[in-house]
Formats: sequence, C-alpha cells, structure tokens
Amino acid sequence: MSYSHILIAVDFPDASAHVVRRAADIARQDAATMSLLHVVDYLPPLGFADDLLPAPALLVDEKELLEHGTSSLEAFARKLGLPAEVRRHVVLGAPHQQIVEYANTNGVDLIVLGSHGRHGLGRLLGSTANAVLNHAACDVLAVRIAA
Repeated sequence: MSYSHILIAVDFPDASAHVVRRAADIARQDAATMSLLHVVDYLPPLGFADDLLPAPALLVDEKELLEHGTSSLEAFARKLGLPAEVRRHVVLGAPHQQIVEYANTNGVDLIVLGSHGRHGLGRLLGSTANAVLNHAACDVLAVRIAA
C-alpha cells in the first residue's frame, strides 16, 4: 500500500527528529505529501463556581502561544532541513483530538508520531499515540522513541 498524504505529529524533543526521518523515508518511497503538525496542549481554564469567565490572571494569550509554537515548528523544520513544500501547522487543543481532526479534514492517509512505549500505569492512563491509534480513520505509525 502506498500513501499520498502523511501527517507527522511533533512535539519538539530531540526524539521527534527520528519520527520525522522515518516519515520522510516513507514519503520518498511513495512520493507522498508531508505535513508537520504541532499541537499546543492548552485548554483554557474554567471559571469557578458561578463565574462564567475565568479570572484574568488565569488567562493566557492564545495568539502568543500559537506564534511561539509556529516559530518553534519553523526552527525545527529548518534544523532538519525540511523543504518549504512540507506543510506546517500549529493548533491549540488536546493533541489526540487535534491530530485526528487534522487527518480527517485534510485527506491524510498515514499519521506518524512518536510513542514512548510506556507500560503499567502510564499505559493504563493512555497516551496521545494510543488515543490517536484508537480514533484515527487512517493508518497510524507509532515510532518508538527512547524514554
């Protein structure tokens, strides 16, 4: 089976470079389009009791988070020497939900992401890779990365 659009979900640790290289190898074999996605794991705080809005001290500038994520993703892509045609996207939200949503709305047929391969309590509580694997409509490749 060959792939036409590969989504690479990254979170910028050094291990993400290994994940990108693995996806790039597959993309080269299949002449597939590649997209990098970084999800800023941020959920706005909820108000307390009868408050409809959280206190201003609890609010974070979401635009600033996106700008920082975008500049980090650009630096990461440059460091790896990725060509400009590799699409780059930064979104806010729960990583597994945003990864699956991006894949569903952008014709992705393979998601590649890193997995720590945790066991015991970490596995019981779930991980982003496990959640994506269980909710994605396309193939998912979880590349094992060192803990």
